[in-house]
Amino acid sequence: MTPNCYRTHNCGELRLQNTISNEVAEERPPVRLSGWIHRKRDHGGLLFIDLRDHYGITQIVLHPSSKGYEVADNARVESVITVCGELLARSEDQVNANLSTGEVELMPSGLHPDHGVWVQSSASELPMPVFGESDYPEETRLKYRYLDLRRERLHKNIVLRSNVIASIRRRMIEQGFTEFQTPILTASSPEGARDYLVPSRVHPGKFYALPQAPQMFKQLLMVAGFDRYFQIAPCFRDEDARADRSPGEFYQLDFEMSFVTQDDVFAAIEPVLHGVFEEFADFEGKGRTVSALPFKRIPYRESMLKYGNDKPDLRNPLLITDVSDHFKGSGFGRFASMVAEGNVVRAIPAPATNEKSRKFFDDMNSWAQGEGFPGLGYATQKDGVFGGPIANNHGQDGMKAIADAMGLGPNDGIFFAAGKEAQAAKLAGLARTRVADQLELIDKSRFEFCWIVDFPMFEYDEEAKKVDFSHNPFSMPQGEMDALETMNPLDILAYQYDIVCNGIELSSGAIRNHRPDIMYKAFEIAGYTQVEVDTNFSGMINAFKLGAPPHGGSAPGIDRIVMLLADEPNIREVIVFPMNQKAEDLMMNAPAPATPKQLRELSIRVVADS
Repeated sequence: MTPNCYRTHNCGELRLQNTISNEVAEERPPVRLSGWIHRKRDHGGLLFIDLRDHYGITQIVLHPSSKGYEVADNARVESVITVCGELLARSEDQVNANLSTGEVELMPSGLHPDHGVWVQSSASELPMPVFGESDYPEETRLKYRYLDLRRERLHKNIVLRSNVIASIRRRMIEQGFTEFQTPILTASSPEGARDYLVPSRVHPGKFYALPQAPQMFKQLLMVAGFDRYFQIAPCFRDEDARADRSPGEFYQLDFEMSFVTQDDVFAAIEPVLHGVFEEFADFEGKGRTVSALPFKRIPYRESMLKYGNDKPDLRNPLLITDVSDHFKGSGFGRFASMVAEGNVVRAIPAPATNEKSRKFFDDMNSWAQGEGFPGLGYATQKDGVFGGPIANNHGQDGMKAIADAMGLGPNDGIFFAAGKEAQAAKLAGLARTRVADQLELIDKSRFEFCWIVDFPMFEYDEEAKKVDFSHNPFSMPQGEMDALETMNPLDILAYQYDIVCNGIELSSGAIRNHRPDIMYKAFEIAGYTQVEVDTNFSGMINAFKLGAPPHGGSAPGIDRIVMLLADEPNIREVIVFPMNQKAEDLMMNAPAPATPKQLRELSIRVVADS
């Protein structure tokens, strides 16, 4: 770093070798540092200051006779100061192994005319401390986010985010992708989540929409003849927040490829994701491993059966088994009658629970009821003997047959989820996760990737009493036109896929339906006319009529990638300036009312709620 009036070095740079200079102390060039007062300690007349900047911390030591002692003593924590002094080696018993600069300290001794301490900016009383990692209410942290960002953990997360994006960009370019920027002001989409609308001043009464994703634009880039596109794309959706989704806006690695099959898409993006996760797997010394290439592929229906959802956490060793047939005409009348009525019974193993009290099993049942389900049945097992109401009614032989089908040992218990297939699968999936958490079976030292493939193209909407799209209406059906014309719609699969890591869906993607005739037919099955397709999707359908290549892509979420790498439970911990759960920016007071002048310019009148 080039020396200037504020610093000759940064606060994470100085080492023992920097103390070696001329033998005469007065002739040594002084060291100048600037930063925030991270912490102050008064030890019997010696004042110690931990001086912090973006790069690290250096200890400052001042005697009462030192130049600048009084200035430093009076400065509050988090004030910005400049310190000039002599860099000294710490005595062996004072070395701080937890700091990269822990072998040295800076002392303004007064031996040099430039030595001293200067306050660049005084800090008022803090609404929350920066030193330490105590948790504070979300409202305080977000209102004073610039203070929150000074804290070590969050600061490192944001630097990690920048490094991850740089790594992704480099790897995508190495894979032959070209970066393009797509519009932010665009048209509202009739599909997907709720749009953010932007009023037009020059077109009164008309609105732009912020893009929920660059979906149509990236497909049009393929129609325009650009072969491999990518973008670190901002996306905007007016939807509620949750732990892995930020309200308002988020970023994704958006990419699209021409003349590709599903296998080609996987082969292009897998090395990028695998490489990024390997590069940052040791963040904060966590030393995690990444699943080997190629990533495992799991058909949608298999995932729903074995894991209870379409975003399985493969670090969890438990597998769900359908045991419906075991209860047909069995002694356990409740399950027998449910199966006879077309319901299913799913079983979740509870390994090595022979020493668990009945409370463990009863608590699981209470938890399921708290989640809105009727309950979670169970059977205990000790040395091959089954216990509990289900076992008493179903019999030891019947229970052994179930245990054998599940591959259980003689001390493994079982939980049962029964009901309509979708409901039973959901409860079984949630129970699988909870049992593994309770028994500490999930290996936190791994990143386990998988693709979920073969999503159904259509589903039956019970409320509307009609067939509708189940996932993405613009995907290519497997079998193309022949499948649409000859197969039961509910049996048609699509070239749709999700990439999942540790139970977090990173993105959905698809091989696109680039043929207008197939698109019209697919929408016809879902009850849409050709006129409706032409009206709602005119830009895309018209482009496809002028020559479109087969193409496909996906869009892994940047925020979720960084959340996984930083091992954070909430996505706000990896976003520089996130909004709160109500989509409010507490720091900038947004959203805020518009002025009457602004509303007049936009030809808008605000109508109060009645």
